[in-house]
Amino acid sequence: MGMTMTQKILAAHAGVDSVKAGDLIMADLDMVLGNDITSPVAINVLKKIKRDEVFDKNKVALVPDHFAPNKDIKAAEQCKQVRCFACDQDITNYFEIGEMGVEHALLPEKGLVVAGNLVIGADSHTCTYGALGAFSTGVGSTDMAVGMATGKAWFKVPSAIQFNLTGAFKPGVSGKDLILHIIGMIGVDGALYKSMEFVGDGVASLTMDDRFTVSNMAIEAGGKNGIFPVDDQTIAYMKEHSDKAYTVYEADDDASYDQVIDINLSDLKPTVAFPHLPENTKTVDAIKEPVKIDQVVIGSCTNGRFSDFKKAHDVLKGKHVAKGVRLIIIPATQQIYLDCMEAGFLKDFIESGGTVSTPTCGPCLGGHMGILAAGERCVSTTNRNFVGRMGHVDSEVYLANPEVAAASAILGRIAAPDEV
Repeated sequence: MGMTMTQKILAAHAGVDSVKAGDLIMADLDMVLGNDITSPVAINVLKKIKRDEVFDKNKVALVPDHFAPNKDIKAAEQCKQVRCFACDQDITNYFEIGEMGVEHALLPEKGLVVAGNLVIGADSHTCTYGALGAFSTGVGSTDMAVGMATGKAWFKVPSAIQFNLTGAFKPGVSGKDLILHIIGMIGVDGALYKSMEFVGDGVASLTMDDRFTVSNMAIEAGGKNGIFPVDDQTIAYMKEHSDKAYTVYEADDDASYDQVIDINLSDLKPTVAFPHLPENTKTVDAIKEPVKIDQVVIGSCTNGRFSDFKKAHDVLKGKHVAKGVRLIIIPATQQIYLDCMEAGFLKDFIESGGTVSTPTCGPCLGGHMGILAAGERCVSTTNRNFVGRMGHVDSEVYLANPEVAAASAILGRIAAPDEV
């Protein structure tokens, strides 16, 4: 029996010729990631198990991004603990204010993950790096601690769902709409502990940013990981951002899949996930009654890259945010912030009535920089819209692509870009 792309990466890192779904393996890690919420827990575990050193200071990345810049004393203490640990361990890849960004945008930008790598992170959206042809997945802080100490982690080898992509997006449609369409189709547990593997002629039409977005939200379908084949675009991205050696793995022709789902990208439309689950999707043209909103957030590890802000800028330029609507723009890294500044986007966003923040996860998890009050509604380019995700339990979050978010900010209701 052949292996899927994910199974080949796991087998290689476990030092065995082959694996099959359900196998329990111990595998070597190429990178262990933590943030300001999860790292302190892992650091405390290291103390309990009396481990004084990380296995490799170059293979641990610590990125305070959730409550940074510090929102309160507790957040400041958490970041201080991570900072002191990074200093004590001489961690190479420690990024804080002035250097930091939203972790899952920052690591690919810094070239810390490449094709064929095996990465764990104490954050559920670590699955983002599947866009590069790596196996990456979220773990708990205890697994992070053991990974930092030993350079190893155990896995149950996942089975897989294959998504066969054909066609190409129409204008105004992007990776966010693809993954929302998929989650709407299979549900938030439709890929539970499975590898979501994307193949087909349509993959070539997806930008790297599209792929990052799709892989990022694999966890919202319950997936263990999401992964794309390595093609010319992937290689060009890695050469631009990294000097690390990479390995290309390809699924065997006789690999086994639990399900094969065909998707024609040209059939997709701008899609919104209504409260309170990412599976509760509607295409914008199917929304019959106006959904008035109070806030729009454009940013996050899902849609906080330069291309996302260009799309939003193309909709917003020369127009103004609706009265009573708060538009919050959060570039995901310092480099993206600079690129947006040099392109003139930030000036236009501010003149349109928006506000621009330093890189932070902030509002995505209801941390800071955009908390919702009772009864308020937000259109967000983030990845989750659970009850209370961005603030009060009686608030509502609607997930959308950057163009829909920008159009909604202008009209004060959920809207398609062609309505502006």
